[in-house]
Amino acid sequence: MADNHQENPSLTISKIAIIGAGVSGIAAAKQLCHHNPVVFEASDSIGGVWKSCAYHSTKLQSARKDYEFSDFPWPNRDDPSFPSHVEILDYLESYAKHFDVLKFVKFNSKVVELRFLRRQETADQVEVNAGDYGSPLPGRPVWEIAVQTNDSENLKWYAFEFVVVCIGKYGDIPKIPNFPHNKGPEMFEGKVLHSLDYCKLDKDAATQLFKGNKVVVVGYKKSAIDLAVECAEANRGPEGQPCTMVVRTLHWAVPHYWVWGLPFFLFYSTRASQFLHERPNQTILRTLLCYLLSPLRRGVSKFIESYLLWKLPLQKYGLKPDHPFEEDYASCQMAIMPENFFTEADKGNIVFKKASKWWFCKEGIEFDDNTKLKADVVILATGYDGKKKLKTILPEPFRSFIEHPSGTIPLYRGTIHPLVPNMAFVGYIESVANLHTSELRSIWLARLVDEKFKLPSAENMVEQICREMEVSRRTTRFYKRHCISTFSIDHSDEICEEMGWNSWRKKSWFSEAFSPYGSQDYIQQK
Repeated sequence: MADNHQENPSLTISKIAIIGAGVSGIAAAKQLCHHNPVVFEASDSIGGVWKSCAYHSTKLQSARKDYEFSDFPWPNRDDPSFPSHVEILDYLESYAKHFDVLKFVKFNSKVVELRFLRRQETADQVEVNAGDYGSPLPGRPVWEIAVQTNDSENLKWYAFEFVVVCIGKYGDIPKIPNFPHNKGPEMFEGKVLHSLDYCKLDKDAATQLFKGNKVVVVGYKKSAIDLAVECAEANRGPEGQPCTMVVRTLHWAVPHYWVWGLPFFLFYSTRASQFLHERPNQTILRTLLCYLLSPLRRGVSKFIESYLLWKLPLQKYGLKPDHPFEEDYASCQMAIMPENFFTEADKGNIVFKKASKWWFCKEGIEFDDNTKLKADVVILATGYDGKKKLKTILPEPFRSFIEHPSGTIPLYRGTIHPLVPNMAFVGYIESVANLHTSELRSIWLARLVDEKFKLPSAENMVEQICREMEVSRRTTRFYKRHCISTFSIDHSDEICEEMGWNSWRKKSWFSEAFSPYGSQDYIQQK
């Protein structure tokens, strides 16, 4: 079966496939453009979650200059306001057109299945040999891809030497909580939808959903917070009803990127600030220094917490988390609080209900403290199931390989799974600047495909992955997220060294120590 492509004359054969045309897919396509990749995009446009999972009020949570490609700065990059999702889509479209990336994209082309062509091997043999990549482009197809076009029942098959998966962890498949028997959404007489369903509503339909209704939003991360604000704004007036947020786990949120008059980047985004934090591959001396400096690290977290408790009415509403700020930052869960969130709460338009367990009843929601909350509409802002999205297209045994006790997908450099041959994953590692993170790993991937360097052995890659996971486990209780925010510069250093680049990217030692690192520091030398 290894030569299955020869038995199927209708099979379209090419070198590289990229699945998904979101931020990561476009970044990967640009870096791999010399191989003429085929980009499969299920929708009719690029943009990924910025197109499919954005509310009307959705904005970027950082400044423009912290969310830009290294060789394509924003035209108004010094504008201090956070760009809307529409502005971000325009920026991505401009980038794709400028570098002529759109010619590679097949729109309305949904990948529904992948097949590994070395079927003569047993699953055990695959696991043993998968880490031995050899050439990323071996000169023959390794993967077959089934594509559904325009919702047609007919599938078209393609064959590729290398596949880059960029479908991301968010969107497409909602994560729905598990409920006891006869206590799920089917018991509720009102309307239940996930935030993904809400994203598909136009502005008028969203307003009608909220207006005059008792609305419950389940969750307290960024999507839930934005939803509560939109609900409160739509429900103003004499017939308005408050929006209730059901909060299970509290997280720290910040109003802006200043702390007691100091820029936020000084605390976590410079080489000097990240020196306080543990990182993978550190020496014994470095480990000892990290231990000795731990009081200073905790002091930084307390310093930031003191400002947030002064600036925001967290204690008034019982929203002060029990864990340190550092743990949310280290797990990429820090959110920017909308300006009018607590203004609406002060007016009584947003109220809060903390609960560890809840379920549906006929009139609304019931809690483990035996209280009930009447509702007309319940919106589940409970996140997405990114692993399930991958499992729907990956074949066995690779489907089981993406599971790991840590809860994250084990990826070397956040890109390569040691046991999945001729495949890369871009967009599955998080930092405070996800676009920059995806672009740098796309640059690294392109050089790997061009055989500018070789991967370590599968065993060494697994060891590196485990070291990163152990750092996360020791840093935050929310370690089941592949977040590198507290050692992002060190992570980039190792990538640069692997590519043969100088890891220190600044022009002076002072800038190297105290200036934030961003995409502009990684412009490729001509």
